[in-house]
Amino acid sequence: MQLFETNLLMATADQIKTLIKSHFENDPDRFMTIALQIAAHEAKHGHGGFADEVRKLIDKSKTSQFKIKPISPELSGLIIEVEPKERLAELIVSDELKNKIQRILKECRQKDKLEKYGLSNRRKLLLTGPPGTGKTMTSSVIAKELHLPLFIILMDKMITKFMGETSAKLRQVFDVIKDRPGVYFFDEFDAIGAERGMDNDVGEMRRVVNSFLQFIEQDKSESMIVAATNNVTLLDKALFRRFDDVLHYNLPTKAEVKELIENRLGPFMDNIKADSISNIAGKLSHAEITQACLDAIKEAVLENKTTVDKTLLERMLKDRKKFYRVQKRTK
Repeated sequence: MQLFETNLLMATADQIKTLIKSHFENDPDRFMTIALQIAAHEAKHGHGGFADEVRKLIDKSKTSQFKIKPISPELSGLIIEVEPKERLAELIVSDELKNKIQRILKECRQKDKLEKYGLSNRRKLLLTGPPGTGKTMTSSVIAKELHLPLFIILMDKMITKFMGETSAKLRQVFDVIKDRPGVYFFDEFDAIGAERGMDNDVGEMRRVVNSFLQFIEQDKSESMIVAATNNVTLLDKALFRRFDDVLHYNLPTKAEVKELIENRLGPFMDNIKADSISNIAGKLSHAEITQACLDAIKEAVLENKTTVDKTLLERMLKDRKKFYRVQKRTK
């Protein structure tokens, strides 16, 4: 009995050490995973009240994980400031793509050295690729790594039916970009950057594209401008020349799926060979695989288990694939 209790104490001590380590390494996903594991461990040994308190604290923290606030009263419906959380180590993409991001960060950190030779750092980026492959996370990573605030431009608030109003809002945004250094993220960029010659194009949208081309061309600010699109073919070709770099994102490879699963499950891994189930995750995005892992962890915690087995993870991945197919059919 004494040996059994000692083993329990050692297991909890290891969890607490990992918990502290994840906190100081600013790894919120690992921190939450360990906290959930401790809750499951305590519930399994009859401490249900404590386990419930831990879960409530985790749920509460998730609702306030991103501190969102309007940038100013007059632009409260157009731009919001989001506190970036992710670090580069948490971004799981191809080596080629990660090298490009590291190059962008290196140029920004040493821009003074470049300026001595009349050169400028990359700070206008276009990110393309399917949903959930890391484009939004990349903007957060860049902001976090460069210790800059992250501003998100709400594209649905940008577009209006009144002539000239969208261009006027764009001018306001670029005025803020000039005055307040930060990372400015234009998601669903094709909403304003669509090809000017498209059949369904109207004169007002041509003016919007022309305005954006003019504003980004004239921009000499200290800010990073990051635009993202899921439909690169819709973009006006003239836009590509205005960006310093174009980063293409893809669905995860088998190696990236393996790394994602190992990273997201962490100590909840129960003798799962991640590469053996990578085929099941085929055609799922990084975000969908991450969510499947989180679903599996939740299921394990609710069943008072401290690990996720292969059967449970496979079921959650298959559920995500079913959801993906339904979404694809309804589009």
